[in-house]
Amino acid sequence: MSTTVVYGEALVDDFLNEQVVGGAPFNVARHLAAFMSPQLAITRIGDDRNGAIVRAEFERFAMSDAGLQFDPIEETGRVVVERNMRGHRFVILPGQAYDYINPEQALGALESVQASAIYFGTLAQRCPRSRDTLYALLDASNATRYLDLNLREGQFDERCVFHSLHAADIVKVNEEELQSLFAWYVDIHPSEPPLDGDEVRAACAVLVQIFGLEALIVTLGHRGSVYFGADGEVIVHRDNPPPPFVIDSVGAGDAFSALFLLGRVRGWALETTLSRANEFAGAVCAIPGAIPRSLGFYDKWVARWGSG
Repeated sequence: MSTTVVYGEALVDDFLNEQVVGGAPFNVARHLAAFMSPQLAITRIGDDRNGAIVRAEFERFAMSDAGLQFDPIEETGRVVVERNMRGHRFVILPGQAYDYINPEQALGALESVQASAIYFGTLAQRCPRSRDTLYALLDASNATRYLDLNLREGQFDERCVFHSLHAADIVKVNEEELQSLFAWYVDIHPSEPPLDGDEVRAACAVLVQIFGLEALIVTLGHRGSVYFGADGEVIVHRDNPPPPFVIDSVGAGDAFSALFLLGRVRGWALETTLSRANEFAGAVCAIPGAIPRSLGFYDKWVARWGSG
């Protein structure tokens, strides 16, 4: 059975009074597991209290642990969440276990499944060890390469983005990330007058061509998403059912990616996949945090779209 391989960070968001397991790759893998879609999260955690919290989440949601590595020295990834008058500030700590994912163990895990897609981002590429492991996995597989850019301030450079785009088949970005790509590769800067619709489409088509992509997907928050295909196809989704209310948008992009990858595994039509990905991402905006605490959240969606 086809498996979605998810590569990168599993970490703990530390709110001082509670610890919540997160990291974009973990969030994507957990969503897939909740829909009972085969997934393999390749990550690395430490032999510490936070590592035990991560392991417990793997067990609670019946996630495959075949790609879960254990580091005897480095600590489990941790993001310190500081509350202030303007909301929250996230401090991503350096030198964490997910920066040292072992290539031999990762390749062994990959060989144990029939990979349909490999999901990756940029945070787990900030250190050479995990970056080299990622490219070893990509070189070893013919699976579709799905890049969720996920640019985190201070955690990437343009060179990493450039190589990631060249390595990818499908790229998902938000509007802010798209502006960065325009500035780097199309010489269009945010300080210039706003582009009209045709100019945006033309610039996105240039990105698709430069990097040899199958598709570029731009998420637009509550306004939906736009899909730019290599064949010139453009699919705009703006008529998604709005969530009853919005608590925060944290994790919406991860939810979108999970449903997009799920749709490819299930063989959904592209327009159906994009519509469902938008709708599910909106639903995640109506809960606090990046992922629901309870499996009961998924009952409605599994009833509508099936499982397995």
